[in-house]
Amino acid sequence: MRITHVLSAALLMLGLAAAPAAADSSPSPSASDGSSAPTAAGTSFRTATEIEQGQQATASGSTGDYLYWSFPADAGQRPTVKATVKLPDTHAAQTWQIDVYDGLRRRQACQYGAQTRTAAQGSASVDLACTLRTVRAWSESWANDPLPGTYYIRLTVVNLATADLGQPVRASVRVDSKDIGGSAAVDGSLAKPLVPGIAVTSKSQSDEGDSSKSAVLSSIEPEDGWASGWWSDRWVWTAVGAVLAALAGIGGYALTRGAGRPTRVPPGA
Repeated sequence: MRITHVLSAALLMLGLAAAPAAADSSPSPSASDGSSAPTAAGTSFRTATEIEQGQQATASGSTGDYLYWSFPADAGQRPTVKATVKLPDTHAAQTWQIDVYDGLRRRQACQYGAQTRTAAQGSASVDLACTLRTVRAWSESWANDPLPGTYYIRLTVVNLATADLGQPVRASVRVDSKDIGGSAAVDGSLAKPLVPGIAVTSKSQSDEGDSSKSAVLSSIEPEDGWASGWWSDRWVWTAVGAVLAALAGIGGYALTRGAGRPTRVPPGA
C-alpha cells in the first residue's frame, strides 16, 4: 500500500514538472496579424531594416545592391532565414547569396540550407535559405558561437553579367526559429544581449535626469524579453532522475528488509 502511495506521488510530481516544459516547447513568437511588415531594406549594418521573427519582409532594389535586415534571436533558438528574389524577365545567369551576422558583426556559418544559388538564364526567381546553429546563452571569448542579440541579414548578388547590373529586382525575407530546449543549455549567460545601443541605454537608465544618453540604435527584442526562456527540459529530466533514484531506494529497501522478526522468536532472544 505504501509503495502505491509513493508511485502516485511520483507520477503527480512528474506531471507538475512536465507542464511548464510543454508550455516552453511552443513555437517561437511570430508577428501579430495586425502588425505591418517592412517593405524596404537597409543598405548597411547601421541602416538595416528591423523585422520580427515570423514577419514576411519585402524590398525592391537593383541587382548589385546590398540589402540588409536585422532580427532578434534569444538563447535556445535555432533561426532559419529564407529569402526569395524575383528576377527580371530577361537576364543572364547570376548567383545570389545570403549571409547572416551576429551582434558583433561576425559572419555565422549556416548549419544547413542553400546559402548560395545560381539562377539560370531567364529564371523567374531564386530561393535561398540558411539555418544557423543554436543560439547559446554564453560562450568562450575565443569561440564564434551564436549569442543572444541582434542578427543581420545581407542579401546580394555575387556573380553578375555587366549587362544585368542595375536591373530591378524584388526580394522577400522571413525568419523563423525552432526552440531547441535544454539540450542546448549551458552554464552561464551574458550580462547583456549583443544589441546595438544596449550599453548606452543601460548607462542612461542609471543616470537620472540625463536624457543625452538615451539614444537607442536597435529597438527589437523577443516578444517576452531577452532570456525569457529560463525554463528548459533539463529541469524536467533532473526531476525525473531524482524521482527514479528515490523509487529505486524505496524498492531496494522493500526487497531487502524481509518480513520482519518471526513470530516464533521471543522479543528477548
